[in-house]
Amino acid sequence: MQTAWEKYEKLQGVLQSLDRVVVAFSGGVDSTFLLKAALETLGTDRVLAVTADSETYPERERLEAIELAKEMNSPHVVISTSELNIPGYAENPVNRCYFCKNELFSHLIPIAQEKGYPHVVFGAIADDLGDYRPGLQAAKENGVRAPLQEVMLYKREIRYLSRELGVRTWDKPSFACLSSRIPYGQVITQEKLSMIDRAEAFLMDLGFRQVRVRHHEQTARIEVTPQEMSAIVETAGMVVEKFKEIGFKYVTLDLQGYRTGSLNETLDGKTKAHTEFRKAE
Repeated sequence: MQTAWEKYEKLQGVLQSLDRVVVAFSGGVDSTFLLKAALETLGTDRVLAVTADSETYPERERLEAIELAKEMNSPHVVISTSELNIPGYAENPVNRCYFCKNELFSHLIPIAQEKGYPHVVFGAIADDLGDYRPGLQAAKENGVRAPLQEVMLYKREIRYLSRELGVRTWDKPSFACLSSRIPYGQVITQEKLSMIDRAEAFLMDLGFRQVRVRHHEQTARIEVTPQEMSAIVETAGMVVEKFKEIGFKYVTLDLQGYRTGSLNETLDGKTKAHTEFRKAE
């Protein structure tokens, strides 16, 4: 079995073979580590970080991405995109992430071509192979590489290597776009995204680290780690008051706690198999 450091050496080899790269940079644990590795391997003159700012991307994440790129002395560009303007996206089909990633890459590839970068890379990791991730198909169709996944780096290894390399996002809570809080088939709107963003920001301001607020129309379903559940209960009155001010009628706590892709639990195996590698129509 390969160690994390052996995988890191392989990662450097992959990046070296790509020569010049545009990194899809969200400021999350994985894309920050990928950017750090690219900069360490290729140097600042052969790496460009690009952050896509959209309705599904919280302002706090955009600001942190700018700050992180500056700390790493990385060339960095912030562009504007709009998932809600993509035909079919707002209807929230099970392959929603395909639309999102396809839109992202449709912006990054022309930037890469214009500025002389032959490759676009993004932060998909080995863990993503074990869940429903239609966005991987969009990457495959667009020729976008996922170096972390190619060398089979897992989240726990990325956090470890990030800490050892002095990347401060090593213990940053996992993040996904705000649309992932809305169950498949329920329409995505700017109002819903804003409600989710405000609710999650409020909980984080209270000190909760790993948070999801799932939007079930009038109901907010809160996911936090098991260690933080008692704290949520202790602040229940304050949380309910704020969430109702935001626009929710009911506020619930998910006793299973935080887990990635909890809304994928509604998909059966047949649905996943049928849609995972199907191009959006």
